[in-house]
Amino acid sequence: MRELDEKEVKIIRELIRDPRASDNQIAKRTNIPVMTVNRKRKKLEEEKLLRYYTSIDKGEFGLKVFGAKTLFVIKFKIGITRQTYYETLEKDPTWRMFNSHYISLAYLGEKDGHLALIIILDAKTREDLVEEFNGKIVPFLEEKLGQKCIKDIITTNLDRMVRVHHNYMPAMNMENGKIKKEWPDSLIFVNEV
Repeated sequence: MRELDEKEVKIIRELIRDPRASDNQIAKRTNIPVMTVNRKRKKLEEEKLLRYYTSIDKGEFGLKVFGAKTLFVIKFKIGITRQTYYETLEKDPTWRMFNSHYISLAYLGEKDGHLALIIILDAKTREDLVEEFNGKIVPFLEEKLGQKCIKDIITTNLDRMVRVHHNYMPAMNMENGKIKKEWPDSLIFVNEV
């Protein structure tokens, strides 16, 4: 387990506030020398502790392209393992296409001793969601992992996003792609459990 030092926590807190902040801006806000900020930031990136990506909001706060969002817990039959999943699906370009077009979030987990794939699927309408899931995703999983590979499916319609990655609450603390300046540091979680 890796513990963050006090300077790393301050640097990360500033990056959470504004992911586009420069090393100079971070140094000014934290009173950490710019070379130290640069060195520590690079190390955090090399260790893959920092992730940068752009996310286009096509849902309720953004373009409003997607009007339907559902969480699916797909419980696989006994015998399908994480290794099977990685070797069979993650390397398959068709599955990667599903992940980029239809699935907005995906996790592997465990449900009742079975491997479970937890996905959030976005679509324009609820009808499109059902079509995408039953017409494309389930047949693909069965083709790759075998007929009757799915033991159970649990679904939950999702209505409104309230929080993303512990710190981001778009309807409350975000403005112009950053956390609002008046948002207190005590509500930006870095090292807290």
